[in-house]
Amino acid sequence: MKKTCLITGVGPGTGSALVRRFAQEDYAVAMLARNGERLDALASELDSAHAFVCDVSDEKALISTYQQIKSDLGAPSVIVHNAVGAALGSYMEIAPDRLRLAFEVNTMALLNLARLATPDMLAGGTGAIVCTGNTSAYRGKANFAGFAPSKAAQRILLESIARDAGPKGIHAAYVAIDAVIDVPWTRQAFSDRPDEFFCQPADIAEEVYRIAHQPRSAWSAESVIRPYGESW
Repeated sequence: MKKTCLITGVGPGTGSALVRRFAQEDYAVAMLARNGERLDALASELDSAHAFVCDVSDEKALISTYQQIKSDLGAPSVIVHNAVGAALGSYMEIAPDRLRLAFEVNTMALLNLARLATPDMLAGGTGAIVCTGNTSAYRGKANFAGFAPSKAAQRILLESIARDAGPKGIHAAYVAIDAVIDVPWTRQAFSDRPDEFFCQPADIAEEVYRIAHQPRSAWSAESVIRPYGESW
């Protein structure tokens, strides 16, 4: 029976690249997103990719979807929480409800996924919980008040999960992407920037896959990746 990988936030960039990378290694991939048409299109290309329409901010829907994945594909041995909620603006400009939603998507969904998956991973003797993040998890710039607090909380929550679950054999790790990801809308928004300005989704997926399969004697808790042309 194939191993199962659950990936949230499957969109046209990093999410799709993650699906392709894990499917390449003969995983049964459970793809979660709100857009069913996008998921169905990817599932039609990859025999081992399976669509599950789910809003991860809805706790009841996420629990139900997880149970359906277990029934259809088997309990996930890898969770990649890639879904993201964000509202740009200063603390005076953002709508408080948008920040609450960002917490539901970025932080609370991670908590719910970890609580759902940990017992199954312990029963299976192995598991990895990986989050994709960015530099907003480490610093709050003025215009990211509706985003950075939830990503910082996500990173710290994952560290707490790692400290508890790690000694039991579950690898929890944060992959921070300090870059603009190369997707059509970012190419348009940053049309004056050279290729080396952008981070490629396939390269992000490669790093996530590597982290999820590290030997137990040398686990990474955090990985920060950026294009070689990025200033930092």
